[in-house]
Formats: sequence, structure tokens, C-alpha cells
Amino acid sequence: MNTKLYRLEVTAPEEDYDRLSGLLTLEVAFGWEEESLPSGETRFRIHCEQEDFLQALLERIREAIPQAVGVCGSIENKDWLGAWREFFTPVPCGTRFVVLPPWLAERAATDFPGRTPIVIEPKSAFGTGHHATTALCLRVISDLLDEGRLAAGQRFLDLGTGTGVLGIGCCLFGLRGRGLDIDPLAVDNALENRALNGIEPATFTLAQGSIDAVREQYDVVLANILARPLTEMAPDIVGACAPGGCLVLSGLLEIQADGVERVYQACGLPAARRLIDGEWCALIWEHVTC
Repeated sequence: MNTKLYRLEVTAPEEDYDRLSGLLTLEVAFGWEEESLPSGETRFRIHCEQEDFLQALLERIREAIPQAVGVCGSIENKDWLGAWREFFTPVPCGTRFVVLPPWLAERAATDFPGRTPIVIEPKSAFGTGHHATTALCLRVISDLLDEGRLAAGQRFLDLGTGTGVLGIGCCLFGLRGRGLDIDPLAVDNALENRALNGIEPATFTLAQGSIDAVREQYDVVLANILARPLTEMAPDIVGACAPGGCLVLSGLLEIQADGVERVYQACGLPAARRLIDGEWCALIWEHVTC
């Protein structure tokens, strides 16, 4: 293994997100990372072992998107998944849950009495509980269970399921549902985590796809994605909510919440309740009536 791994970081304004992500889709078959910044910009990170490839890619980006700011660098090449496992710690979420890895699962009963453990194998999929947006969603699910708005027998849709953590949390309290993700690696990870938590396949079905694959309505729709896709998919997401059901949106910076909420209000929803953790925000509609 090479001792160096090269990294390209590119920061682009919100209006150039589609253009840059489209360019990366064509040029970077092995994938990249995205980080939403408080400014509304998006930071893209691409890692590979070929420095020349990244330098050439940076030139193409600069030609296509002059407003984008990019820099190439290098980092130590090591087993990043192994390093992540080493520092993975349990995460209490809400009053009901604790998310923890398989090698710490036996500690759940003694270290976190009264909490329901969700066992997640940390891989490349999003949703280990360490990010505020995942913790926010689990806190909302916990609150809705406490309030009786969610109950055994209801059906959920987990859109952008990632590791499957939100759907698994629902299933552990008797709900049944469906998880969708456009990333096949995320679906594989969710399938593994479903088995780790003893969830039957018929209770939590998982597939690659997005909202356009949905043909029915659900008692609760959970969408922990990003502001842009949540905005673009708003009519279909609202349409997937059964009358009187719940809708939870996350993956939003607080500065993005007003704009996203306006789009959903234009689809017939009232003002949302908000739950905020630092710079991140979840929008909650406890009774979808449109």
C-alpha cells in the first residue's frame, strides 16, 4: 500500500452544486465525500493514490466552475475503516436509544440501562449516530414514541436509509416499513445491520432507489438527506405521507431550514416544529393533513 493518499478539496457555492456534482459523477467513478457548510456552500473531498489524476481534475473543475475553490494535498494512507472502528463510541439518542458497534453490544444493558440498543457496523454508509442529524432523527422518533404518535403496527418510510439506523429504531418498537437509498453500498450495510439487530426482512424491507419508487403512503416518513434533494422531492415526499401521519426532515443546516420549510408549506403543510442541535435542524410535522 502506498504510504501517501492524495486528497482534493473543492468548495463550491450553493448555485454551483449541481454542476460540480454532475462533473464528479462523470469523472470520479470511485466516489467522493460531501460536507454542507454553515455558509450554504458545499465542500467536496476526493481521495485517491494518483496525484496526477487529482491535479488534472482540479484543472477541469476550475475551467467549468471558476467560482469553485480547490486545493490538493496529501495525507497518511492507512486503514481508515479500521481507524474509525477504534474510535467508535456509543451514542445515546433521545430517551430511548443508544447506538453502538457490535464489539460493544454486550455493554448496552450495564452501561445504558433502560435504553434500547441499535447495533450498527460502522462502514462507509451514513448513519452511526455520531452526526447530529442522525441523533436528531432518533431523538424525534423517541419523542414521538413517548407522545404516542408512533406506535407498534404503524408503517414507516426511511428515505436515504444509509446504515438503516432510523428504520431499525422504528422496528425495535413494533413498526414495519421500507428503507430506500440510492447508494448500493449503503443498502448492503443496512442489510447487514438489519440482521445484527434481529429484524426480520419482511418487517424492514430494503432496496436501492429513491422517492420515485414509492407508490403507497406511510404513517411516518423519515428523510435524513440534504437540503437540495429534500426541496426537489418535496411534492413526492408529502404525497408519501398518509393523512394524519408524521413527516420528519433532517440533514439541514439551521440556515437552510426556512427555505426548505417554505417549499413544504407550498405543498400544503402548516409550519413545522423544529428541533435544533448546534448548527443542524430537523423539521417535524406531527399531523400531515394536506
